[in-house]
Amino acid sequence: MDHLFAKLDNIYDEMVEIRRFLHQNPELSFKEENTAKYIADYHRKLGHEVRENVGGNGVLAYLKGAKPGPTVALRADFDALPIHEETDVPFKSQNDGVMHACGHDGHTATLLGLAKALNGMRSEIEGTVLFLHQHAEELPPGGAIAMIEDGCLEGVDVIFGTHLQAQMPIGEIGYRSGPLQAAPDRFDIKIIGKGGHGANPHETKDSIVIGGQLIGNLQQIVSRRVDPLESAVVSVCNFEAKNPYNVIADTASMTGTVRTFKEDIRNFIETEIERIVKGTCYAAGADYEYTYMRGYPTTVNHKEETEFVARLAGDVPGVEAVKETEPIMGGEDFSYYLQNVKGTFFFTGAKNPEWAVSFPHHHPKFDIDERALLIASKVLGSAALNYMKSGVKTAEPATR
Repeated sequence: MDHLFAKLDNIYDEMVEIRRFLHQNPELSFKEENTAKYIADYHRKLGHEVRENVGGNGVLAYLKGAKPGPTVALRADFDALPIHEETDVPFKSQNDGVMHACGHDGHTATLLGLAKALNGMRSEIEGTVLFLHQHAEELPPGGAIAMIEDGCLEGVDVIFGTHLQAQMPIGEIGYRSGPLQAAPDRFDIKIIGKGGHGANPHETKDSIVIGGQLIGNLQQIVSRRVDPLESAVVSVCNFEAKNPYNVIADTASMTGTVRTFKEDIRNFIETEIERIVKGTCYAAGADYEYTYMRGYPTTVNHKEETEFVARLAGDVPGVEAVKETEPIMGGEDFSYYLQNVKGTFFFTGAKNPEWAVSFPHHHPKFDIDERALLIASKVLGSAALNYMKSGVKTAEPATR
């Protein structure tokens, strides 16, 4: 471990350079051709076996140690978001309307830096490290499921991944066994009424009024129809009915999201939304269109692998606290990997304590404390080498 940590300390400045280059050159989900090429070229220069175009723009790189052993997959995503950056950093996005507002640039820099460090330790590695660079995490159906269908997990014994968290203090690692992140679904509703002159509302079936009633009715699903001891979210996030000031709209459209942890609640909310839409529109004499699109499954960490990482993380330089975190409603298609192989997904704090404001993920002013790159790489590297050495059950408890 000391050998690995020293190498990563020496590579840290390069990690920062990589992160800033990627931040300046973001690419949207399913359009990450240049980023994928950059990643593949970096691994080829290290002498790794590289496979490109995995499930789309995914990249796999294999580092085979000098000794036989298990295959450990380490995953990082690399797509950006359709957000116009509003930071004043010198490395801000050069692609108008596209931004790394979720830390995926940092994830990629972390994994590439770790790949370089481990590459110099081949003689000490007992097994194979698979660097799994995934495209399109931000946009369902996501890149994970396509990469799995294309064979990215063949021969893999365990998988580890992390997400830099801008709202979690630097030096903190958050872990949780079992459900960690919710299943994120989407619904689209179109209310079909009857438009008319704003001076004669009695001659119309006002889609805006119907929509307002519908939004209120939908809020009763969680507050009055889901067990209070369970977790669920129904949010209408867009409501549109554009018209001149004196014209009542004949149609109104809304889009929203549903977040759940349990499949039975997920199924219930999907059917309950349509029941409420149908009833609300029927009462007003209007018609409707309704579609429900399922996103990623719930991210469920495996118990032994999660506890394994939690124990090891406390011995990693730079880690000041290892805490069991609460589940969050954000979605993550790392869930697909965990449905196929054992592993865990954890959070690495990236909030700078000196910043007056730390903006949340998916915000145009989002940023991270880049020291989190080094911490994340050390925890992932420690997990990989310790797993290959002795498996999950024999790791020594953390001393901090």
